[in-house]
This record gives sequence, C-alpha cells and structure tokens, in this order.
Amino acid sequence: MLLFSALVGGSFSLGSLAANEVEPTALNAVRFLIAAVVIGSVAALTTGIKRSAARAPWRYLILGGLFAIYFVLMFEGLKTAPPVSTAAVFTLTPIMAAAFGYLLLRQITTPRMAVALAIGATGAIWVIFRADLSALLQFNVGRGEVIFFWGCIAHALYTPMVPKLNRGEPAVVFTFGVLVAGCVVLFPAGWSEIRATDWAALPSIVWIAIFYLSVFASAATFVLVQFAALNLPSAKVMAYTYLVPSWVILWEIGLGNGAPAPLVAVGVAMTCGALLLLLRQDA
Repeated sequence: MLLFSALVGGSFSLGSLAANEVEPTALNAVRFLIAAVVIGSVAALTTGIKRSAARAPWRYLILGGLFAIYFVLMFEGLKTAPPVSTAAVFTLTPIMAAAFGYLLLRQITTPRMAVALAIGATGAIWVIFRADLSALLQFNVGRGEVIFFWGCIAHALYTPMVPKLNRGEPAVVFTFGVLVAGCVVLFPAGWSEIRATDWAALPSIVWIAIFYLSVFASAATFVLVQFAALNLPSAKVMAYTYLVPSWVILWEIGLGNGAPAPLVAVGVAMTCGALLLLLRQDA
C-alpha cells in the first residue's frame, strides 16, 4: 500500500504537467482504452472472462460513468490547481465514502475511525486553502480544487457502489467491465476533442502521463490493492489514501517544482496522523 499511494501520488504530479496540453476527455478516453486492454489481458490469462459477467451491463455503465467523471474532473482541476492541493482534496474521499457507505450499505464507522477521518479532513482543508487562515475564513478556495472536489464525490460514490452492484464476478473481470464501460461513456462524449487533437504533435510529457496512468496508476495499482485487500483489513487499505499528499510533495521535489510552504506541511502532517490512527489495532 505504500507503493500504491506513491503511484497514485505520481498521477497528480504528472497529470498536472499534461493537463493543459490536451483536453481531459480525450486524454482519459485513450487512457481508459489502454487500461482496458491491459486489465482485459490479465483477466483472460488468469480467471478468464465468462459470458455471465455481461449480465446487467447497466451496472458497468454506472460505475464506468462515475470513474470517468472522477478522472475527467481531476485533469480539469489540475489545469489551475497545484498537485499538492488536489491530492489534499483527494484525501476527503474516505470521509465521503464513509457517508455513502452508510446510506447505501449501512456500513458503520467506529468512533476511532470517525476521529481519524475528521483529523484527515481538517489537514486536507488546511492544505487546500494553502495554510491561509484568511482564505479559509472567506472560503476563498481555488476553481481547480472545486472542480476536482465534484470528481471526488463521484469517486466516493463509486466505492460502495462496487460491492452493491457486483454479482460474484472476479475483481479483475469486474474492473475490466468498468473500464470498457468508461470507454463507452468517454469516446462518444469526447469524440470531437479526440478528432481535433493532433496526437502526433503532442509533447512527450502527455504520452508519458498517458502511459503512466494506464499502466502504473491503473493496472499496477489494481494488482497492489488486490494483494493488500487479501492481507489487510479494509480500514487499513483505505487509510493509506492519507499518504498521497506526502508522496505528491516528494514527486514535486523530484520533478524540480520545489516544496510547499512550511505551514502547508502542518496539514500534510495531520493527514499522516490520521493514517496512524486508522492503522491502530482495535482492542
């Protein structure tokens, strides 16, 4: 899960470099297609893809649509929002997922988890407002962060919808169905942008970002999460989300973009504290 959070962190830093070079819908349509080919190949070579998995295809369209909304709004937000801020917005996902989990599945959050989620959310808000108390009091949040927040709502809804809509399909097959449905949603929606894009003339960073997102931030993270889910409680798997802003800071330093202001690091430290609280064993 440490590797998982590091790979997800890279998607914010690399995504911000490519966000203004190509339309988000076009980029993610290609990304979903590549990821579907990779995951589909894995499914065919491991569990196989049975015809029964195609039952009720509307399930995949709902999940693929939610996932597509998340990624398109992520890149739209990255056009103006710094990677560290968008990563902080992402750490609000667990608390929203807990709320949707209760509404849809009646999943109960323990008091310790609720405290951890509150600490993590507070730290995330501190980073989002760039440690500026006056901006926080005026609720002066950036346009990019607001756009990505709506994407995170879609991601948070996606989490409990997966067990609600899964009908016993293996995880790799179910994920393949979601990615194919994402292509079905994105290609018609972004066809004009896809046709208008001069793919051969795009900067190399765009293709690096597409390859990274398709292989490392999709296929590889899927394998890592599957392995972790078999060996860790689900609360611990979710907890590592709070490490993403810290990894983004390291990615930004590594890419030569510098570190955030010291006061911003206070919010990042709070998200790390939320991680430690969630990792504690219950008595």
